[in-house]
Amino acid sequence: MTKAEQITFLQKLKLEYRHILLEYFTAEKDLKGKIDKFINSVFYANIPVPQIIEMHMELIDEFSQQLRLEGRNDEMLLDYRLVLIDVLAHLCELYRREIGR
Repeated sequence: MTKAEQITFLQKLKLEYRHILLEYFTAEKDLKGKIDKFINSVFYANIPVPQIIEMHMELIDEFSQQLRLEGRNDEMLLDYRLVLIDVLAHLCELYRREIGR
């Protein structure tokens, strides 16, 4: 991929992850499918785990800033660590399955 294609791809991944974050604690029926799609994209693009963590932190910071602007408490964002843990667990499982082959 060219540098421009990489940037576009990472922006697309960040948008997908943002949707996962926003829908994680709702009754979204297709959330598991969205997580699987995101994980497959990350896996096959060989995106390192620290980059996923960085993406998560950037989004949480954006959400935190928005909540503060609205005068609301951002403490509930701590619960969104569960999303990161879930995504990383799915990614680790995919790596484990690939190593077993």
